Amino acid sequence: MVTVAPSHPWVYALRLPRDPRAVRVARMTVRAALDGHGRQDALDVVELLTSELVTNAYLHTEGPASLRLTGLVDGRLRVGVWDSDPYVPAPFGGSGEDFVPLAPDGAETGRGLRLVQEYADSWGGWALGDGALGRGAGKLLWFEVGGRATLPLLRK
Repeated sequence: MVTVAPSHPWVYALRLPRDPRAVRVARMTVRAALDGHGRQDALDVVELLTSELVTNAYLHTEGPASLRLTGLVDGRLRVGVWDSDPYVPAPFGGSGEDFVPLAPDGAETGRGLRLVQEYADSWGGWALGDGALGRGAGKLLWFEVGGRATLPLLRK
C-alpha cells in the first residue's frame, strides 16, 4: 500500500482528565486517527511515544492534560502534549541535542523520554508563560515523525 500525503493538514485534539485511563484513551485515539488517515506506517512509533508523554503528564502533574495530533502536508506527523507543570525536561528543553541517560537495569521507570529521543525525528518543548492569577500555564512537549517512522524489530 502506498501512503499519499493529504493536500491539507488535519488535526485531532483531545482533553484528558487526570485519570490513569487517559493513557489508554490517548493511544486509542491516535490509533483510530492514523488508521482513518491510512498512516499505519507510523502507527507503532506515534502510539508508543504518545503513550510515554501522556504517562509522564499523569505521573508528574496534578491536573488534566491535552493531546493534539496533526498530520502535516509533507507527510510528517506531529504530536503535542500539554500539561500543567512548567518544568521542561531534557531532551525537550534544549536544542534537541540534550542527552537522556539510559535507565538503570531493573528500573521500572525512566525510559520514556529516551524513547522519544531515539525514535522521533524532531522534538521540542517550552514552558507556557503565566496563566491566570500569576500561575504558570504549564508546558507543551511535542515530537514529529516522518512518513516512514517504524520501530526496529525487538530481539529477545
